[in-house]
Amino acid sequence: MEWSDQGILLTVRRHGESGAIIDVFTEQHGRHAGVVRGGAGRRMAPVLQPGAQLDLTWRARLEDHLGSYQAEPLRSRAAVALNSRLALAGLNAVCALLSFALPEREAHLSLYRRSEQLLDLLGQDDLWPLAYLRWEMALLEELGFGIDLSSCAVTGASEGLAYVSPKSGRAVSHAGAGDWVDRLLPLPPVMLGQGDADDAEILRALRTTGYFLEAKLAPALGNRPVPEQRGRFMDLIARRL
Repeated sequence: MEWSDQGILLTVRRHGESGAIIDVFTEQHGRHAGVVRGGAGRRMAPVLQPGAQLDLTWRARLEDHLGSYQAEPLRSRAAVALNSRLALAGLNAVCALLSFALPEREAHLSLYRRSEQLLDLLGQDDLWPLAYLRWEMALLEELGFGIDLSSCAVTGASEGLAYVSPKSGRAVSHAGAGDWVDRLLPLPPVMLGQGDADDAEILRALRTTGYFLEAKLAPALGNRPVPEQRGRFMDLIARRL
C-alpha cells in the first residue's frame, strides 16, 4: 500500500531510539498516523514540529497497518508562532482540536483547506481571533454539530436573532426567546457575519461554540475533555481586553 499527499502535522511522539510517530491531517486521507524513521534525530526533529506543512509518502504492507511516512517539509510555521504568544497558543489550539475531534482516516477536504488557510494567517494577531472563531464554527459544522443561524427556531423569522438554543443548536430571536431567555446561549453579531468584532465579542462567541464542543461533540467522542490548549488561547485573548 502506498500513497502521496500533503498534510498539517498535528502531534509527534517518540518511537524507539530515534523514530517518531506523527499524526497528520492530510488533504485527501484525513487524519492519518505513521512512523518516521529517524524522526527524533538531529535532521528531522526540527522539521517535525506541530503545524508544519509536509509533503508525505505513506507505505504499509496492508491498509490497516500503522505504516511509515517519508516526510519532506513544505513550510514551517514554528518560527512565526514563536514570535507571538497568541500565535503559538492559537497554533496549539488548532492542532489539539483537530487531533481530538477528527476520526482517523476519513477525508474532510473543506475543513482541511480552511485549517491550512487559518494557519497561514499565523502572526497576524489582529486578524487571528476572528479567523479562529469562523474556523471553529466550520469545525462544528463539518462534524455534524453545526449551529443553525438561518432563522429563529420559534418564530421562523430571520431578523432579530440574538440567542442560540443549547438543545437544538438553532438561533432564537428576541421575540421568540420568551420565558426561556435565561436558558439560551448568547448569539453575538459576529457569529452572523455582521462585520468585524472586538476581542470581547469574539470571546462571547467562543463561549457559545465552546458549549457545543463540550456538551455535544465531546460526548460523541467518548466524553474525553476538550483540549486545554483551547482554554489557554482564550485566556490570551482575554488578556488583550
